[in-house]
Amino acid sequence: MTPERADDVKRRVAAHWDRRAAHFDEDFGHSIRTPAERAAWNRIFDLLLSGRGVLHTLDAGCGTGFLAVELATRGHHVTGVDFAAAMLVEARRKTHGLAVHLVAADAEQLPFKTGSFGLVISRHLLWTLSHPEATIGEWVRVLRPGGRLAVVDGQLATGAALPQGENARVSLEYATIGDQLPFFGGRAREEIETLLAAYGLVNVGSDPLRDLVAAQEQRGDEEGRERQARRRYMVWGDVSAGM
Repeated sequence: MTPERADDVKRRVAAHWDRRAAHFDEDFGHSIRTPAERAAWNRIFDLLLSGRGVLHTLDAGCGTGFLAVELATRGHHVTGVDFAAAMLVEARRKTHGLAVHLVAADAEQLPFKTGSFGLVISRHLLWTLSHPEATIGEWVRVLRPGGRLAVVDGQLATGAALPQGENARVSLEYATIGDQLPFFGGRAREEIETLLAAYGLVNVGSDPLRDLVAAQEQRGDEEGRERQARRRYMVWGDVSAGM
């Protein structure tokens, strides 16, 4: 991809999320609305953070601050980065008074020193990136020895209908750039595990988030939404403490 084309892709991506920022949290699955969803996310964070003390955390592609809020309310210090200015406006509103520092930056090219964080986490970001595999290496770079990388993501089921309401993959902004995004349809959990291992991470593991999927299906049923075939997962790996 030429530099000019790469810049155009990033402009279109930023424009999409800027346009949706003010109402992003109202869209299905972008917030916690039911006790079952809350229980699922509590379990996910317990799994991710068990045995670890207070962490300096990077929320890569923080959007409106969902992960940042969840981590900060658990006592962690969070830096959130996003290059969609309107998303950061919403994130600042939601994280006011919390230990969250928000930075306008590209998750593919981080403005932080090597070994800055004890945890790097992203949620549904890899599919939006021009260089997702190289970006994982960038996230590993900013982790300190013993630090953890966690990716919350998913894969479109073959033949599955897209969700009701606005969906990024069929938006005007993404219509002409989908072929420039290698992970546009998502990737299988096993592929992400392999990528993390290829970057030298140890203790690589994963969870299919079945409780979260079930909670979202239950909520969708209660709201009269058509069921969607969702594949969700969290994959994690640690930087060797001896590095």
